[in-house]
Amino acid sequence: MKRFDALEVIASLTMDLPVVVTCAASSRELASIADCPNHLYLLDSMGLAGSVGTGIALADPRLPRVVTIEGDGSLLMNPNVLPTGGYLAPPNLTLVLLDNGVYGATANLPTYTGRVDLGGIAEAAGWTVRRAGAPEDLRRAFTFSLTVHGPVFLHVLLEVGNATGIPKLLEGPVVLGRRFSDWLASR
Repeated sequence: MKRFDALEVIASLTMDLPVVVTCAASSRELASIADCPNHLYLLDSMGLAGSVGTGIALADPRLPRVVTIEGDGSLLMNPNVLPTGGYLAPPNLTLVLLDNGVYGATANLPTYTGRVDLGGIAEAAGWTVRRAGAPEDLRRAFTFSLTVHGPVFLHVLLEVGNATGIPKLLEGPVVLGRRFSDWLASR
């Protein structure tokens, strides 16, 4: 499964949920699939999607789920979100790790996930962990995450590669942030 395939599944399941998306190709590909006001694209904030999603989940436990989408390279920039999320245990947080084993924006240089199991770290920190390698596995795991009280970590194993022909996100981060804030306030 490619990242684009995984994002198509996630987009179809999160139309009414807040979604915080890591920078670069993940944001661009999701926006090309479904650019929605419930998506907060962190354009230049590598490693912070998990922290932002955790903060939103803690700030409003009435939200049914807050979905955070991270890449393996991004999560490795800030792995502290795993013990923090496990310790604080927001009841409504799902972190989807899109793990292709490389930094896609830097000519596919390898990350450490070939030898470091981020799902294992999440589990040790108190997250409920599910793994997926195919679209139907991801759909099942995500649907399961909606039934769990506490943080859920979906470790999605992907093939290397960015989708081609995906346009840049040209909207400014302030505009995107305001659009997301307005959507949250309307809930």
